[in-house]
Amino acid sequence: MSNATYFQGSTGREPSPGASASNSNNEVSDSEDELEVEADNEPSFSLTVHLHNKPIELPFQDSTATLQDLSDTVADALQIPPSNQKFHITPKTGLLKPPFANPDLLLSTLTSKKITLLGATTAEVSDLTSTLESHFTRLRNRASARAAARSNKPTKARDWKKVQDEARYTFHTITPLPHLPSPDKSQRFLERLRDDAGIKSSMRKHGFAVGLLTEMDPAEHTTHESRTLGLNRNRGEVIELRLRTDAYDGYRDYKVIRKTLCHELAHNVWGEHDSRFWKLCREIEGEVERNDWRRGGKSVGGEEFYNPQDEGEDEEADGGGWMGGEYVLGGNTDATGSMDRREIMAKAAEERIKRQHEAKAREDKAKGDAAK
Repeated sequence: MSNATYFQGSTGREPSPGASASNSNNEVSDSEDELEVEADNEPSFSLTVHLHNKPIELPFQDSTATLQDLSDTVADALQIPPSNQKFHITPKTGLLKPPFANPDLLLSTLTSKKITLLGATTAEVSDLTSTLESHFTRLRNRASARAAARSNKPTKARDWKKVQDEARYTFHTITPLPHLPSPDKSQRFLERLRDDAGIKSSMRKHGFAVGLLTEMDPAEHTTHESRTLGLNRNRGEVIELRLRTDAYDGYRDYKVIRKTLCHELAHNVWGEHDSRFWKLCREIEGEVERNDWRRGGKSVGGEEFYNPQDEGEDEEADGGGWMGGEYVLGGNTDATGSMDRREIMAKAAEERIKRQHEAKAREDKAKGDAAK
């Protein structure tokens, strides 16, 4: 301070020797006061806090400053409110955030540790919230624009010719036999055949229209010599299909019945089973298979019309037994005369039990051979 120079305003007179001495004493007194103030403002210690990988030195006047004082200083000096503050102190102390479990922890005990401040200022939080809101607003606007574009997209033109053809070339009436068990299930079976994509496509192509599609009673079309699987009366006036098993205890496999239907549709054109008939029959079968986009053909509501034991019959088994529009399947000749419904059911049950026993015997034999 001895080198400091002080300037006073001019009065137009020379100072008297007494005045000069008094001023000199005042200057010495002021200098001592300034030194005392500067000494009082010197921090007791400083604490380094790392924020965003940058060290920030925070001075503390009181040697007894606590963890709560650190939080208040960060809030005032760095504009990070307590709710956003987290102090990661290493080694050992860990992560601390307001309200502290020990707010009176002396900061002088932390001077040798690294203190990392995790938090965002009020302004940063406000900017982030604004940025996020702008982002979500843009997303909502885009979604609204896409929805508007989709709603304005022209709808696909409907093929009205196809609609008209499907209404014309179809089975115009479907009727199950009401005196047989579960006619509602037969109704679903017949409706599925009518709505089969492959059947519909083939009927449109060939211009097939059938007045009535119904089921046949197995008992009325079974003798000791044959089983009739399908009938076509008057080239499409009525088509009957053998939907049920001989014992009336279930339904035959959907794909097998659909193949029989293909055969019956061919009788809309050709009555006799000559080369022309078989050519058309194979053509219809191929069309139905190619246009069946589901390909499975298993069920309406689960496994309802899937029967893995119904493998159908090959051509040799019936000996080409289509006669007069009937599909007559060659049967066993171990009985004489015609059989009524009760006899058919009993015989079918016997055959089923026999097959089950034979399958069980084969399984037991295979297990015995494997154990040897």
